[in-house]
Amino acid sequence: MNNSCDNDEFKYPMYSTVFSLVFVLGLIFNAIAVYIFMCTLKIRNETTTYMMNLVVSDSLFVLSLPFRIAYFIKREWIFGSVLCKISVALFYTNMYGSILFLTCISMDRFLAIVHPFRSQGIRTKKTAKLACLGVWVMVLSGSIPTGFLLDTSSPNETNVSYCFENYSKKQWKNELSMVVIFIETVGFILPLMINVFCSMMVLRTLRNPATISRGGSLNKQKVLRMIIVHLLIFCLCFIPYNVNLIFYTLVRTKVIAGCSAERVVRTIYPIALCMAVTNCCFDPVVYYFTSETIQSSIRRKSTAWYNGTRLFDKLYTDSSQSSPSLQTKSLTLSSIRPGSKHNESTV
Repeated sequence: MNNSCDNDEFKYPMYSTVFSLVFVLGLIFNAIAVYIFMCTLKIRNETTTYMMNLVVSDSLFVLSLPFRIAYFIKREWIFGSVLCKISVALFYTNMYGSILFLTCISMDRFLAIVHPFRSQGIRTKKTAKLACLGVWVMVLSGSIPTGFLLDTSSPNETNVSYCFENYSKKQWKNELSMVVIFIETVGFILPLMINVFCSMMVLRTLRNPATISRGGSLNKQKVLRMIIVHLLIFCLCFIPYNVNLIFYTLVRTKVIAGCSAERVVRTIYPIALCMAVTNCCFDPVVYYFTSETIQSSIRRKSTAWYNGTRLFDKLYTDSSQSSPSLQTKSLTLSSIRPGSKHNESTV
């Protein structure tokens, strides 16, 4: 709504620019990830099961970005109410699906390192598939109602259709505040606590000399990289948006009143949202650092590509050098012939 507390007009050019970059990079990175999972990955385990579901969530969101980009450029939704609701649902499916799938990966690493023997019966592909099914049910049960609660009617009786914004005060007080409480509790706070707990327990286990001698310093470094990558994604992508969303809800429901508070949350919200959508570009980093299977697959492809390039260059060099060698042989033969040709060439 346009009022004296609005100060977020900068968001439209920022959204269109950032979302365009995310679309290009996300499309490339996730296309590579799909190719690796579908075509080159020979061994599949519980970790790759979580990652395959994560890349599906990221890919669906990336494919919906052109509609958002067009809206932010035109500042009007022209694709109909249903596509607006689907786009909103895909955003929350991607964000909280990513959080929950990353949490599953953290729990899997926790069981593998802290309880390697007792967890052998739990860490199976069947269990991973059931966990992924539970994540999809949980995420869709929150994101679909959120998307379809959106009212795209225009304020002030104008003919402009909105999407992703301009919720009415009635919606914020009655429906959206309850939705925010649900998604923040189930989709953010609990997973964040689980990730922190799993990371602390893994780090504590790695300090144990027996664990280090059993796993080796190289494995320890890999696990540390995995923990750092996970925590960085949470800190950069998820924490700013979700913390600000809590305060944004408090402001919109008038629990926190005043223009100064509204200006602050309205200024932070677009920046935090742009940081949040970049998670679909950072998730492929998780694939690489978390799974040795994917690392070996990428190394095999890189080695094959490098060897193929070297072979092509060698064949090209040999073929290009064949003509000068023939010319040299021809000149050598002509130079040793007696008679007029040698004299003619020197006249």
